[in-house]
Parts: sequence; structure tokens; C-alpha cells
Amino acid sequence: MSARPLPRQDSQRISELQKAQQQDEFSRGLRALLMRPLMTPEHEDFPAVRRQAERLRDWFAREAGWPLHVEREGARLFKRPANLADDTRGLPGYDGRRYVLLCLACAVLERADPQITLQLLGERVMQLAAEPMLISRGVEFTLRSAAERRDLVAVCKTLLEQGVLQRVAGDEESFIHENGWAQSDALYDVQRRMLAGMLAAVRGPSTWRIEDAPIAFEDRLQSLVAEHVVDSEQGRRDALRHHLARRLLDDPVIYTASLDPDAQAYFVNQRGAMAGRLCDATGLTAEQRAEGLALTDESAQLTDVSMPAEGTEAHATLLVAEHLAQRLRDVRDSVVTTDEAIAAFLRGAVDQYGRYWRKSAREPGAEKELADIALDRLYRLQLIAHQDGQIRPLPAIARFALGETQLRPSTTQAANNASTEKTLL
Repeated sequence: MSARPLPRQDSQRISELQKAQQQDEFSRGLRALLMRPLMTPEHEDFPAVRRQAERLRDWFAREAGWPLHVEREGARLFKRPANLADDTRGLPGYDGRRYVLLCLACAVLERADPQITLQLLGERVMQLAAEPMLISRGVEFTLRSAAERRDLVAVCKTLLEQGVLQRVAGDEESFIHENGWAQSDALYDVQRRMLAGMLAAVRGPSTWRIEDAPIAFEDRLQSLVAEHVVDSEQGRRDALRHHLARRLLDDPVIYTASLDPDAQAYFVNQRGAMAGRLCDATGLTAEQRAEGLALTDESAQLTDVSMPAEGTEAHATLLVAEHLAQRLRDVRDSVVTTDEAIAAFLRGAVDQYGRYWRKSAREPGAEKELADIALDRLYRLQLIAHQDGQIRPLPAIARFALGETQLRPSTTQAANNASTEKTLL
């Protein structure tokens, strides 16, 4: 006997469920790649990325102009920043010196055997750092000091996080200490596929001839990401769309006034349709205002700086944001303030909120560090302009304006009286 066909209604329902499941898997893979552009097979969303590889490739190429390579050994979304002047990007705790060491370590691993030890990696990095050109630019690396060994360990941890190295045995921490560091070691497997994906530049720096290589720092940055644009009206429109989509996917907010005239004209006309397409795929929410556009994520999965958040520093940041938003609203007051004024504001807030902060934050003088942390968060979220000790609140800070403070007992506060809430309008 042949099986009876499903009723049409049931068949349609199954089709809709399958379609919804496919869309959810696509969105999960897309969001995962935005946060982890170099993805190892061990990542929890890598199976979804592999299953949706073709659709993801098409979407990233169409909307942002970012190439996506997906293989059995991993995935690489070649994200290229649209705003090269943004100094809030980068690896946590990294300065210029550590970036140099990271590049040298990758150069060593490119020529290394399938396995390498921490000691050997450090010695070969030290050899490359002895190049006269690097020395002339103030780069020195000898492994003699704990600070230098700490820098090398930080680089190794970055390579471990990116899946370029896999630890086989040993430990990096004991390598830092003065006593016995020469006897401490770790053994790694080198994952060449992941190593090959570390550089996201359109053109690698080593491909430039010395006589043709750009000299100025800004020109060097631009040369890494400069892409061919088709010399036609459609080609220029595609380039503008990709530029704006990259900023919307990477930045907390786009202010219309920050765009050049061509991008500004395109943005004003197309931002609604563009935001709709990006939000449908990523699950983000568009917030359009006269001053610009932001794509927000209430789950906070697509951000490296959350606000609001928990903790003393997060509470202080919210208080500073409210303070600056009020100044921005008050046309009778100058909107420009200083680092010292914000520190003084937090010093005054101790009387009202200090009992909810950690003890060290209530000590005299702690307000300076607290202000620095709060202002850094607001700057990275593009809620303020901050330069040479001068602070200017930007329009998007108004979304963090708070109403009257309400202290609400939680279920445990009746016993310990140790929690507080501020309600967002």
C-alpha cells in the first residue's frame, strides 16, 4: 500500500516551520560571523555557518562587499572597516608594540614546523625584531624582562583564541616570572588554515615594492583596504551602499553629519530600506532619528561594550550619560565639559549612590579612575566626542536619559538592603 499524502494544510505548516528554522539558522550564523570573523570548527555556530554557507556568502557580498570563505577547517569573514579613523577598535590590552609582535609571531609560524614551543617562538620573534628597520622605529624585544615575556604570552593567548595555535602541553603563565622562566615552556600545534586567515587586508603589505609603498600612516592604512570600484554609476552606488552597511554593522551609530556629501545624500534617501534589510537578516532593531541611524541589539550579543550593564563602573557610566544628556537638552548650558568636571560630578554622586558601589570606588581620589572608565565607554559607544580633556555629548546619548531614580527593594534586599534600579524612560 502506498502512504497517504499529508493534508495540504499540514504540508504547508511543515513547509513554514522548515522555512522559519532555515531563517533562524541563517541569522545565527550571520550574527556569529559578525562577532567571530575567524571561526574555528569548534565554535558552537560553525555547523550552522557550514549549512548556510552559500546563502551567507551571497548576503555578505551583496550587502557589505565582504568575502566569506567557509571550509571544513573553519570560516573566515573578511571584514574590512569602513571608518579607518575609528581608534576604538582593536584587541583588548594591545598597544602598537604588541601588534608588531603579533605580526612577527604570525611570520614565524608561517615558516614553522607543524608544532612549535613557546620558547622557540619567542627566540624566533626576537630574531625578526632585530631587523634594522624595526630597531630604527623603536621596536626592541629581548625576552629579558617580565614585561617583554608578558607581551609574548599575550600574543600567544590571542593566537590561541583565534584558533591559530592549539595548546598540546605546558602553561604560559609561569613563563612570565623572573625565576625559572627559561625552564618553563608550552607546546602548540600550528593550524595553518586559521593562520592563513589572520590577515583581512585586500592587499598584503609584503606585496608592495619598496619604491612604491606608501609612506604616511593614513596612506598605509588605506592601501590595506582599498578595493576596486567599477567606474559606473551603479558601481559607485554599490560602493556607497557597502560603505554604509559596514558602518551600520560595525558601529554603534551613524551620524549623518559625519558622512561626506555623496554618502550623506545616499544615506538620507536609502537608510530606511537599508536598515530594513540589515535588521531582517541580523535580528537588530533600527532607531532612526533626524541626526542619524543606529542598529541596536537588545540581547547584547553583538556588542563588546554593553550599556546599561551591572557593576560599579557600569552604574557610574549610566549616571554620567544621564548627566551629559541633561546638559545636551538644556539650551541654556554649554554642552562642552571637561574630565575634571565629570570626576567632580562622580565625587558628588558618592553621597547618594556610594553605598551601592564597591568600597574602593568610594575612596577619595577614586572618582578620577571611575570617570576615565565611564568616559572611555561612552566614547567607544560614540555617545560623546572626547579630545584633549574636552567632552561634548553627541545626540544618541539622549536615549539613555533617565527618569526620577527609584530605589526598589529586590527579593533579597529586605535582608541585605543592597540593590538599586534606575528605570529607563
